[in-house]
Amino acid sequence: MKTATKTKPLALPRPGENAATDGAVLAHLAAMQRLSVNELKAKWETLFGKPAPNNARAFLELRIGYRIQELTYGGLTRETRRALDLLADEVEGKVGRKSMAVDARNPLPGTRLLREWDGMEHAVTVLADGYEWQGRKYRSLSAIAKAITGTSWNGFRFFSLGGGRKR
Repeated sequence: MKTATKTKPLALPRPGENAATDGAVLAHLAAMQRLSVNELKAKWETLFGKPAPNNARAFLELRIGYRIQELTYGGLTRETRRALDLLADEVEGKVGRKSMAVDARNPLPGTRLLREWDGMEHAVTVLADGYEWQGRKYRSLSAIAKAITGTSWNGFRFFSLGGGRKR
């Protein structure tokens, strides 16, 4: 008796992995520049299954170009879509879920961060809604790092709070 085996879906190519696929995508994108607005609107309807929302050539080219790449290489990951949805909810004032603006790298309120710079030790206190340094309240560690150094810094990296890149 045969058992049904589940086939694994083929992985979509990634940009740069297949010269033929990349060439085909680039050819589609270059060909769009020669299309009229009405032809772009027809292509929109083919790719999106609904009429184009407007007649702005730049908008149509940008969105159609993205859609061609999305169909060829794949779209956003589930995690990225979820993060964007959460950010959109936050911007729109929906408070059903935990805020995305809260950074997981933030230490608990009350924590004191110490950093030596140019021979001086700087102490920052983490607050529930920001940070305190030298008696002033700041909204970000980056603002404090800039005040200390005079140049732009990633605040998490400056205070060694995991602001480095993932390996």
